[in-house]
Amino acid sequence: MIFSQVELAPADPILGLTEAFKADVRKEKVNLGVGIYKDESGQTPILKSVKFAEEKLLATEKSKSYLGMEGVEAYNRAVQSLLFGSEHSVVTQKRALTAQAPGGTGSLRVAAEFLVRHTDSKKIWISNPTWANHNNIFSTAGLEIAEYTYYKAETHGLDFEAMVSDLETAKEGDLVLLHGCCHNPTGIDLNNVQWQQIADLCLAKGLVPLFDFAYQGFGAGVEEDAQGLRIFANTVPELIVANSFSKNFGLYNERIGAVTVVGATSNETVNAFSQIKSTIRASYSNPPAHGALIVSTILEDATLKQLWHDELKEMRERIAEMRTLFVESLKQAGVTQNFDFISNQNGMFSFSGLSKEQVNRLRDDFAVYIVGSGRISVAGMTKTNMPVICAAIAKVL
Repeated sequence: MIFSQVELAPADPILGLTEAFKADVRKEKVNLGVGIYKDESGQTPILKSVKFAEEKLLATEKSKSYLGMEGVEAYNRAVQSLLFGSEHSVVTQKRALTAQAPGGTGSLRVAAEFLVRHTDSKKIWISNPTWANHNNIFSTAGLEIAEYTYYKAETHGLDFEAMVSDLETAKEGDLVLLHGCCHNPTGIDLNNVQWQQIADLCLAKGLVPLFDFAYQGFGAGVEEDAQGLRIFANTVPELIVANSFSKNFGLYNERIGAVTVVGATSNETVNAFSQIKSTIRASYSNPPAHGALIVSTILEDATLKQLWHDELKEMRERIAEMRTLFVESLKQAGVTQNFDFISNQNGMFSFSGLSKEQVNRLRDDFAVYIVGSGRISVAGMTKTNMPVICAAIAKVL
C-alpha cells in the first residue's frame, strides 16, 4: 500500500481559488483571481482572427501526424519575429532557436530542466513579489531560489535601487528571471533606461537572463512591449525566453507557448537546442499542433494578422478603461485611500495593497475572490460587477 503514505497537497493559490469560487453558491460573486481576459459581458471570447484561422485549417489540413520535438516550424519562426523582429541579429545570425512548448508554464519548466541538467547554473533570482507558480516550477526542477526586491509598498511602485542592489550580490552563472512586460502581479514595468542598466549589470557579472514573456501586447503594444527583451538581446551573449499565447491570442485551453534559446554563436545555440529537444523528448516527446497552427496561420496572413492586432488593441484598451473606472468607482464608494497608482500599472493585474485579512473578508463576506497577495485581475472587471467590487473593498478597508 504505497498511496497510504501520500499526504494531501495544499491547494494551489490561484487554481484553488477558482475551485472555491465555483463551489460558492452565492449568486452575486466575482472571481478576480485567475488571469483570464473577460469582455464586458463577462465572457472569455474566441477572437475572430482565431475563428477565421480555424476555418482555414479545417479546410486545408491533411494530416494529424506527429510533429517533431520542436513543433511547427512556421510557428517557431513567427515566435522569433514577434520577440525580436525578423531582422534582429540573433535571428539573421541564427543565434536563436525556438521549440514549441505547452503554454508558458511548460516553456518555463523545459527551460528549467535544461539548465539544471546541462549547465552549471544552479541558482535563479526571482522578483519579490512574482507569479505564484514561479517558485514551484524552478524549485521542483532543482534550482535554488533567491529573491531580488522589486516592489515598494510605501509608494506602490518599483524599488529599482533595491533591485539593482540585490542583483549586485548574484554570482557569475546565476540565472535572473525577468518579466518581459506587464509584471505579474504588480503591473509595474521597467523603462528602457532601467532595462539597459539591468542588461549591463547581467553582462558585467556574467548573469544569464531568463525572460517570462506571457503578456506581449497587453502593455503598450506588441512592438513596444518587446523593447526590454530586445535591449537584452543587443547586450548579453546568452539568454532564454519562455513565452505564451494564452492571453494575447485568447488560446488559454490550447496551451500554446515556446522556449527560445539565444547563444553567443550559432554553434553554441545548436548544441544547447539539441539538449532542449532532449528534455522535451523525455517529458512529452512532441507538442500538440492545433494552437501553433492557429498562431502561425494568423501571423503569416496579412489580413488575419491585422485583425489580430486590432482585437488585441481592443482588449488592451478595455483593460485600461477598467483601471480608470476602478479608481473612480472606489472614490464614489467612499474610499479615501489613494488608489491612483492602479491607473499607472500595465497589463492584466494590479497589486492592490490589500492585506491577507482584507482579502479573506472580501471572499467570506462579499464573495469577491482575489489572490491572497492582494493581486487583482483587472481583466476580469466589467462595468456591471465594478460597483459590487468597489463597495466590498470600501467595507473591508
